[in-house]
Amino acid sequence: MPHHKSAEKRVKTNERDRQRNVANRSRLRKAVGSHRALTDPTEAQTGLSATVSEIDRAVRIGLIPKSRANRVKSRTAKAVNKLG
Repeated sequence: MPHHKSAEKRVKTNERDRQRNVANRSRLRKAVGSHRALTDPTEAQTGLSATVSEIDRAVRIGLIPKSRANRVKSRTAKAVNKLG
């Protein structure tokens, strides 16, 4: 239990921020996972830009580091190229 008024506020803001992070991370994982599940090369190619922009958004809001984003984008593009 918080003992000060400012500590009560921190508890509330920390929970709100945690919920936002959970939602954003889930959004990112769904975007990447659903894109990797595609088997049609044309669909995969057109969906790549949306997935990349979602990854870049995660970097911009501080959800993941830039190096991880670059790695995920590279692997995703490699998978698309492998399709055909």
